[in-house]
Amino acid sequence: MTFTFSDRQRQILDEVRRAGQVSIESFAQIFGVSPQTIRRDVNELCAAGALRRVHGGVEMPQSENLLYSSRRTLNGVAKRKIGAAFAARIPSGASLSVSIGTSPEYAIGALEAQSDLMVLTNNLNIALSACEREGWTVRVPEGAVRAGDRDILGPQVEEFFARYQVDFGVFGVGGVAEDGTLLDFTEAEVAARMAILRNCRRSVLLLDRTKFGRPAHVRGGHMREVDEVICDGPLPAPIAADLAAAGVTVSITEDMQ
Repeated sequence: MTFTFSDRQRQILDEVRRAGQVSIESFAQIFGVSPQTIRRDVNELCAAGALRRVHGGVEMPQSENLLYSSRRTLNGVAKRKIGAAFAARIPSGASLSVSIGTSPEYAIGALEAQSDLMVLTNNLNIALSACEREGWTVRVPEGAVRAGDRDILGPQVEEFFARYQVDFGVFGVGGVAEDGTLLDFTEAEVAARMAILRNCRRSVLLLDRTKFGRPAHVRGGHMREVDEVICDGPLPAPIAADLAAAGVTVSITEDMQ
């Protein structure tokens, strides 16, 4: 099932992401509507997996990622800009290893001018759309498909990415810790992402600003280990300084024309 959120629901998500937990009464005052109206909004958000109910209010899910269909609709404008910035760096004839996640999906979708690409991915959403591009080669690993996310994880995925040395490795993350450590929701997600990082000539991390401080609990890698970061807005100052010292290229889409 695909969920489409209203503008108010997106604002509710943004406020909960910022505050951690917000009451129904607070939202009613913020938006000038009845508590019943807010309850309908948050009930839909909870049904989509975007929020979790607590006594008197809502909070972000603490241990699981949002449904893929829900993540597609979040921060779509930012992800499109990030995808366009990524696409500007990719020449025709390139090879790419691409991770799970919606930001990489936006990025591959933005490769409209490129021809003769080879795309290796464990993200079936990306694989299916890439198959429609004339002249592209698409390869996926074997294994069970994860329901809802439509991706493949496991040791065979790591072995799959390790069999190739591609021009570009592109991936997103579940979250970023205060010190720049990369976070995801399962060990298998981290292992697949790290396999991409190890087996590419240039690594590109795609993320929007909501990933900073977002709760995800499996550590794996650090932002300073990638070659380039593309984000929709400025990074936290300590992380930006760390990446500058490490020689990581940082591209901010709001600064681009």
